[in-house]
Amino acid sequence: MKVLIDANVAITYISGRDDPYSSEIRDIMRLCAEEKIEGVLAFHSLSVIWYVSRKAPEAERRKWIRKLCTLLTISGADNQRILEAIDKTDFRDFEDALQDCCAAEANADYIVTVNKRDFVGHSVINPVTPEEFLSIIA
Repeated sequence: MKVLIDANVAITYISGRDDPYSSEIRDIMRLCAEEKIEGVLAFHSLSVIWYVSRKAPEAERRKWIRKLCTLLTISGADNQRILEAIDKTDFRDFEDALQDCCAAEANADYIVTVNKRDFVGHSVINPVTPEEFLSIIA
């Protein structure tokens, strides 16, 4: 099974920030590390993570990014997919449209996100919360 890990999930994982899904996120990332599922991270999420974590020391941020790139497969989107994302006006957040396009490009089964409502009804890939995803694979 292949899942796209949304940027917000990756940020919670690497930063250890408090989140209602912290435990589930750690479990999902452990499954990725054990290669029981294939985790994918959208290429543009790296710059989002870099920006959001800007208060942390640079060396720590680089360590976090390296860890993610080692643990997850990085997915990009070709020009056509990006143009599709631009035209997805039903998404309120362009970054979410890009996540959806990268998930489709990677042939992901799910997008694991803590902001499921931002994807429901718009995404071509089924969005699930970390808790829902763990229930699916149980």
